[in-house]
Amino acid sequence: MTYARNKTLGDYGEKIASKHLESLGMVVLARQWTCRFGEIDIVARDGTTLVICEVKTRTSTRYGGPFEAVTGQKAARLRRLVTEWLAVHDVHPPAVRIDVVSVVVPPAGAPQVERIAGVA
Repeated sequence: MTYARNKTLGDYGEKIASKHLESLGMVVLARQWTCRFGEIDIVARDGTTLVICEVKTRTSTRYGGPFEAVTGQKAARLRRLVTEWLAVHDVHPPAVRIDVVSVVVPPAGAPQVERIAGVA
C-alpha cells in the first residue's frame, strides 16, 4: 500500500470515527492536531470529560485487528500528547480519557466501527 493510499484511508477512517463519536453525543473539538510529540487523531468532549481518540483504520483483519496496533509504546505516546494538548490550550478538564476507535472498511458494504473507552 502506498503512502497516499494509507493517508486517504486514514483520513476516511477519522471522518467515520468523528461521525460515530458525534452519534454517541460527543462534541469533536479537533482533528489531526499535531505537536512535537506527534498527532492526536481526534480531540472530543464527552460531557465534561476530554477525550483523546486514536483511530485505527484497516481494510481487513487479515493481519490482526485495528485495536492490536495500539501497543504500550503507542499508549505512552498518547499520554504525552494529552499533556501537551492540555498545556497548549490551557485547559483543565475534570477528567481526561483516551479511547481507541477501530474502523474496518470492507471491499463492499458499510464500514464497521467499534470503540474502546479508557484504554490508557
